[in-house]
Amino acid sequence: MPIYEYECKKCGKIFEIYQRLSEKDQNIKCPACGAEKPAKRVSSFSSCGGDGYASNYGSSGSCGGGGGYSSGFG
Repeated sequence: MPIYEYECKKCGKIFEIYQRLSEKDQNIKCPACGAEKPAKRVSSFSSCGGDGYASNYGSSGSCGGGGGYSSGFG
C-alpha cells in the first residue's frame, strides 16, 4: 500500500497516510486540526526496500548497487 504525503491548507501540518490506489483522496482530514481536503504533496520514494536508505544517488543505478553501502559480504 503506498504512502501519500499531504499538507493541511489550514494549519500547514505535513502528514503521511497509507492509502490504497483505489481510495484516491476520499475522506482525508488533517490529524492536527481536522480540516478537510489537504493538498497532496510530491515526495520522493524508494523502490529498493528494507535497508533504511530512501535513495542512493550516484550509484550504479540499481538497487543495492554500491554507493558506499557495504553488505559485509565478499
